[in-house]
Amino acid sequence: MVALKIIFWSLLFVVFYAYLGYGILLYAIVKIRRILGLGSKMGANTDFEPDVTLFIAAYNEKDFVAEKIKNSRELDYPANKLHMVWVTDGSDDGTPDLLWQYEGVEVHHLPQRSGKIGAMNRGMKLVNTPIVVFCDANTMLGKESIRRIVNLFSNPKVGCVSGEKRIINKDKDAAAGAGEGIYWKYESTLKKWDAELYSVVGAAGELFAIRTDLYREVERDTLLDDFIISLRVAQEGYTIQYDPEAYAIETASANVKEELKRKIRISAGGIQSVIRLSSLLNIFKYGTLSFQYISHRVLRWTLAPLSLLLMIPIGFILALNEGILEFGFFSTLFWLQMLFYAAALLGWYLENKSIKVKVLFIPYYFFIMNLSVFLGFKRYIKGSQSVNWERAKRG
Repeated sequence: MVALKIIFWSLLFVVFYAYLGYGILLYAIVKIRRILGLGSKMGANTDFEPDVTLFIAAYNEKDFVAEKIKNSRELDYPANKLHMVWVTDGSDDGTPDLLWQYEGVEVHHLPQRSGKIGAMNRGMKLVNTPIVVFCDANTMLGKESIRRIVNLFSNPKVGCVSGEKRIINKDKDAAAGAGEGIYWKYESTLKKWDAELYSVVGAAGELFAIRTDLYREVERDTLLDDFIISLRVAQEGYTIQYDPEAYAIETASANVKEELKRKIRISAGGIQSVIRLSSLLNIFKYGTLSFQYISHRVLRWTLAPLSLLLMIPIGFILALNEGILEFGFFSTLFWLQMLFYAAALLGWYLENKSIKVKVLFIPYYFFIMNLSVFLGFKRYIKGSQSVNWERAKRG
């Protein structure tokens, strides 16, 4: 039983550290550095105004074109320095035809569909501005987003800047919306602290930018292009910075089924990324970046979900040994686990009945987030995850 207890405590530590412990430790480190005057916040030059390309890889986005073009033209950045490039490979709903009607919009279209990364690799060969900003066709940008992102590039150590993904929350939002919104608020806080310590570990595909000359063609089967592109920039010695006031807005997934579909793809891509970025696990070479990467990303895509699963049978054995109805230490922990999963199950049931109980949204969302890792791993092993656009339906 001693060996089982050690294993159980180890599993519990991994789960706690991956989801809460790292955040606590990160905050403590940042706080101490501030007190000692060692904060590494990147300065910004508001007079820095290089030419910028707003790069949008789109597939069948006709319904969003008019709103996206209007939003792009209203951004607070000199119009003669902001260039719009759309790559619409495979679109057959009239998206390129609609885009060609707009002046000042550069459209590159091929009839064959090669996935988002194929479109990005092709389109980036045509970009000739020093900075390129990637965003999605269905996300609207805050008015100052481009200017705030570009300002950070005035520091030559910055190679990539990540914006914030904001989820529109409404009172009628389902578990997917509420859970996703809470998750991204927590992630935003961690990103701010990560950036202050050294570097963000990965950019949000909805809105991020890099120095154009740092773009390296990505493998055509890549699932998380934003993650791979940004971290390879960091591997070259540059930092990834973050400005929460540079933001992209989108609605939450229409329901948990759609959110699960999105997260399964992300998880499959996460596992692929961990393998392709295996050199980044070398803390002796990459130091703080490796520490942040392992703590913030790798554990969530590998050991943390596995630990949650193993804690159930091991916790049950320890509870039986202690007396499962005696409510000793391990039996209490076991019943708390069961209560958590029961809450997640109840959240799923009520969601299907269109009954909204927000207190159940968090355990429900947390459960599907970890479930998606196992399903994503299965897809990755089978090689069944397509690189083509597979956007989740939005509310």
